[in-house]
Amino acid sequence: MNKISFAVVKILGYISHRVGHFSDIIIRKFIFVSGGVVSSVGKGITVASIGRLLKSRGISISIIKLDPYINVDPGTMNPYQHGEVFVTDDGAETDLDLGHYERFTSLSLTKESNYTTGRIYHSVITKERRGDYLGGTVQVVPHVTDEIKQAIMRISKGVDVTIVEIGGTVGDIESLPFLEAIRQMPYDVGRDNVLYVHLTLVPYIGAAGELKTKPTQHSVNKLREIGIQPHILLCRTDRYIPPELKGKIAMFCNVDKDAVITAKDVETIYEVPIVFRKEGLDELIVRQLHMDTGQPNLREWDAMVQKIKRPKHEISVALVGKYVGLKECYKSLGEALVHGGIDHETKVNINWIESEDIERQGTERILREADGILIPGGFGTRGIEGKVTAIRYARERQVPFLGLCLGMQCAAIEFARNVAGLAGANSAEFDEHTPHPVINLMPDQQGVSDKGGTMRLGSYLCKLGEGTLAQKMYGVSEVRERHRHRYEFNNAYREQLTAKGLVLSGVSPDGRLVEIIELKDHPWFLGTQFHPEYSSRPHRPHPLFSGFVGAALRKKLGH
Repeated sequence: MNKISFAVVKILGYISHRVGHFSDIIIRKFIFVSGGVVSSVGKGITVASIGRLLKSRGISISIIKLDPYINVDPGTMNPYQHGEVFVTDDGAETDLDLGHYERFTSLSLTKESNYTTGRIYHSVITKERRGDYLGGTVQVVPHVTDEIKQAIMRISKGVDVTIVEIGGTVGDIESLPFLEAIRQMPYDVGRDNVLYVHLTLVPYIGAAGELKTKPTQHSVNKLREIGIQPHILLCRTDRYIPPELKGKIAMFCNVDKDAVITAKDVETIYEVPIVFRKEGLDELIVRQLHMDTGQPNLREWDAMVQKIKRPKHEISVALVGKYVGLKECYKSLGEALVHGGIDHETKVNINWIESEDIERQGTERILREADGILIPGGFGTRGIEGKVTAIRYARERQVPFLGLCLGMQCAAIEFARNVAGLAGANSAEFDEHTPHPVINLMPDQQGVSDKGGTMRLGSYLCKLGEGTLAQKMYGVSEVRERHRHRYEFNNAYREQLTAKGLVLSGVSPDGRLVEIIELKDHPWFLGTQFHPEYSSRPHRPHPLFSGFVGAALRKKLGH
C-alpha cells in the first residue's frame, strides 16, 4: 500500500468513525501477541512497546488485554496472586498490563480494553437467559468465540491498528477460547490484515555456554497445533541472538529469518522500544501489514531513556507496604517514582519494607537511611500500626512523606492520635468500636454487599486550596485523579484536626469529600485519597511524584 492509498484508508476510517456507514468495509489491522514457554515473559511490555513504535510512526492504535481467568475482573483478587489492580478513568478495575499500555502510549484506556474469561462468559450467559440465541445450544464455538471477536472489533473502531494481548501461556487450557477466536480472525477481516506475534524464551545455559532454541520450537509447535502460524517471533533472552541461531529458529519454526527478533533484557523497561527498533521490528510489522508510513520519531523517548540510565543523583525511598513480598503489587507506584526521578535526573532506589517489620523492630534501624517515606494503598488490618508508626517518624523527623489512599488515611489516624490527642483514633475499617473514627465508610457505600466493582472507582475532580503545597505542586486550582476506595476522611473531625494544624488542601468540588491532606510546618508532607501513580507517564511525570522526589533529593543534599 502506497502513501496515497494509506491516506485514503485513513480518511475513510475517519468517515466511518463519524457516520458509521463504512464500518464493514474499512480496512482494520490487527496484531495478536501470545506468549510461550513460561509466564511473565514480558507480553505486556512487548505490547506497550509495539504500541509506542506504531504511534511514533503516526499510526493510530487501540489495545486490548484478554485474560484467561474466570473472575469478572481482578478487583477482588488477592494482590499476591494477581499483582496490582490498575484503574482506568471510567472506573474499570483491570490487569496491571493496562498501566504499561498507558505509560508507553499515552492512551487513556477504558473498560473495553480488558476482558476476562469470566466477563466473556457472563455476557454470553446473560444473552442466553434473555433468549438472544432463540433457544439454540450455546457452545464455546461459535458463541464464546464470537463474543471475544465482538469485543476486539468494538475497540478497533476508528483506529488503524488494534493490538491484542492474549494472557497466559500457550498450552494452557484456559487460553484456548481466546486462541481459537483469534485463529478465526483472518477469515473475518482478511489475512493481509492480521499479524501473529509470538513472544518466547531462549534461555542461556551457562554450563553449556550457549543459547537453547528447543523451548521456542516446542512453544511454536504448540501454537501451530491449534491452527496459528506466527508471523514474527520475539525471543526473550539476556543477549543478542547471533544470525546463525536466528536462522535455525526460523527454519524449525517456519518463519522468515528477519522475523526472528531479539527481545533482549534491558536496564529499564522503557528501553525495550529502542531495542525493538534496532532489531527492525516496526519495519517488519508495517511491511507485513502492508502499511506505508514515515520513519518513527523516537528522539524524545531516547532522551528520556538516557536520563534514566545516566542519573546525576541517587536517593533512597522507604516504601512501607503490606504486599512488598510481590513487588508487582505496586507496579504503577514503582514506575511513578522512576518518572519522578527523571525530572531531577535522579535514580530512585526503593527500599521495600514490610509494615509488620516496623511493628516488630521499630523505626530507627529500618528508616534512618530513608531520604523519603512513602505509604501506599491497601486493605485490611494487617500491618496498619507499622504504617502509622512510620508516618509518625516522617512527621517528627521532618522526612519527606507521601501517603496514597490507605497511606493518607493512616496519616490522618497518626495526626489524630499524636497531635490532636484523640486516643484510640482509628479507621472504622480496622476497629468498628474506635472512640474516634477519623476515617469512616463513605455514606454511599453503606448497605453495599457485593465486593466486585462497587468501590468509589475512576476519575473524579478535586479542588485545591489556595497557597497549599498541593496547589504549588500541580500549578493549577483543580485536578482530576483516579480513585479506588470505600472509606473516607470523617467530616465530623474536620474542625478538631484543622485546629491542630492539619491542612485539608484538596476537596471534592461540592466540598463534601477530603481528597488531600498536608502539614504546614514540614518540608514536604502530603497524603492523597486518590492514586496519582495511575496517571504518571515517563515523558510526563506526575507532579506529586516529581515534587516528592525533589524534596527527598533536597534532604539528602542538605538543602
